[in-house]
Amino acid sequence: MFAGHYAAAMAAKAAEPRAPLWTYVVGCQLMDIGWGALIATGVERIKVDPSLPGSALVLEHMPYTHSLPASILWSLAAALAVRGALKLPWRAAVFVGLAVFSHWLADLLVHRPDLELWFGGPKVGFGLWNYPVPEEAVEIGLLAVSGAAWAWTRGRAGEGPWAAPAFLTLLLAVQILNLVLPANPDPAGIGVMAIAVYLIFGAVAWWIDRKSRPRALPAAASTA
Repeated sequence: MFAGHYAAAMAAKAAEPRAPLWTYVVGCQLMDIGWGALIATGVERIKVDPSLPGSALVLEHMPYTHSLPASILWSLAAALAVRGALKLPWRAAVFVGLAVFSHWLADLLVHRPDLELWFGGPKVGFGLWNYPVPEEAVEIGLLAVSGAAWAWTRGRAGEGPWAAPAFLTLLLAVQILNLVLPANPDPAGIGVMAIAVYLIFGAVAWWIDRKSRPRALPAAASTA
């Protein structure tokens, strides 16, 4: 799953708009940012098998980013970090933590059994990657629902209508590229590319927050 992870970011922003969008966008992929760094350095291990349906990744060893206890620790750390660094309200910080943890739940749905329930424990995964068409339908469906919720809350807040469809279009474009381009056989290259893509999306989200402004009321309404 790639684009589908961002459904959690948009849903969280709709439910708790006081946290900046970029914290949700980076948060929902925070585990994969760490994963990219660890596979690039060889601490965690993957292989690429182009014969597999859906994702060609064979995720052999990733206990520090994708085990259940690690995902809980990443989520708690993110919530405390945004609470301390950004002075967010506790509810907003908790929602950032939930966005981080959503990554593990979404991976549980699509991954083959490669997610450890505890360090060194049994691995789980429902394997929706093995059914590429339903998997893509699930991702697009999640994006559509969460994007609509985010757009609705932006409209209620008087913010411009362009951000949600533009961000969704960008996500879908990158998702399509990910489907049609051949798999990179180099684990280090995969890790570096993953970090770059996720940080670029975080920068886009920061820019959306910066450019979003409530629409000015008509003169007649403002003087009523």
